[in-house]
Amino acid sequence: MRKPQDTTFALLFAVMLTIAAGNTALQSVLPALGRSLGVRDAEVALAFSISALFWVLAAPFWADRSHRHGRRAMIVLGLCGYIVSLTLCGLFLLAGINGWIGGPLAFLLFIVGRVIYGATGAAAPPAVQALVAGSTTRAERTRALTLLASAFGLGTILGPALAPYLILGRVGPVAIGLAGPAFVFALFGVAMLVAVWRRLPDDRRLEGDAHGAANAYPSIGGQSSGASVTAAAAEATGAVRIGMFDARIRAWLLVGLVMGHAQAMAGQVVGFLVIDRLGVPPVEALGATGLVLMTGAGAALLAQWGLIPLLDLAPRALVLVGLVLAALGCWATGHATTLPAIASGYALASLGFGFVRPGFTAGSSLAVGAPLQASVAGKVTSISGASFVLGPSLGVALYGWGHPVPYDVAAIACALLLPFAWRAV
Repeated sequence: MRKPQDTTFALLFAVMLTIAAGNTALQSVLPALGRSLGVRDAEVALAFSISALFWVLAAPFWADRSHRHGRRAMIVLGLCGYIVSLTLCGLFLLAGINGWIGGPLAFLLFIVGRVIYGATGAAAPPAVQALVAGSTTRAERTRALTLLASAFGLGTILGPALAPYLILGRVGPVAIGLAGPAFVFALFGVAMLVAVWRRLPDDRRLEGDAHGAANAYPSIGGQSSGASVTAAAAEATGAVRIGMFDARIRAWLLVGLVMGHAQAMAGQVVGFLVIDRLGVPPVEALGATGLVLMTGAGAALLAQWGLIPLLDLAPRALVLVGLVLAALGCWATGHATTLPAIASGYALASLGFGFVRPGFTAGSSLAVGAPLQASVAGKVTSISGASFVLGPSLGVALYGWGHPVPYDVAAIACALLLPFAWRAV
């Protein structure tokens, strides 16, 4: 018979999976939506940059309060924000698709809906972590939190994979079309909210002071670095902090920042690249875009779940090997002209990023002692989240200069990091 805590963990895993899948599903269809509504590519990127900014700012706030107000309450808040955001985004897009309002106005209102997601959606992951941390022993905690964090990685695969099949037809005189994924994932959110409300006990009277940690923004290409696991698993022993520019971690964080921006640029513009290189209408490109994104996410997870444990490389080697693969993959993606070539190049780039992300995370962690682990993990999470604030808009701006440009810039950035990483880390 299944233990009650197993059922609870499965529920919490599903919450994390739903939050990541809904966000990446919407992100994967947005290039097609923007083109269909006549919205500039830069405005499409801005929608997710603003959402990521609010997530980065709100995540530490909610992480600090999850143990004060009850973890269940924070999970409910996060899911409510998720549902309201997706519903509003769907309605605003619906209005634009049917011509009730102009495309630019629809996208402006869409950005408002994304702000709600960024500001409130970040409340759920730290609370989920805190519940898991509080119900496990120290020996079990890291493994449980690592498995929980993998839900975000699975979400980045399932979201883009499902999105093309959620493009709905007409309901009477109203065309749903590309707004379908927003509504369907909002319904998934409602189902999760009902399950949490009915099955998750109120924890405000429970003993213990387990904390969760701020999570990086769940975005295409933004697989977990493991930093939030380190922070959530660390003992709450005083606020021992380390500066962002401390010599022990400075080089590692710089590698993570540059790599993160390269990854964010590559992921954000790949939908536009598929549309333009294949020369097909935006809606018809959705299946191909989902295939490319799913292939990239699968390659990153292959690196983190399979190759890294198998090869047992040191952090410095992970970074160097990953940068080489990422540079080659970005260049190949930017100059590919067929769907198999684009998918192969993007998978190679994602494989490289999948090596670098845990490499710079582990290197930062090993550079300091136990009392500073939570602080370093917070810095790594901030770096990872910050990459998805400016990276998407920067990528789309470079894409306007030429289709290969953001990938060439990402490849050059990774290549230039190689001698620095060789000496500094």
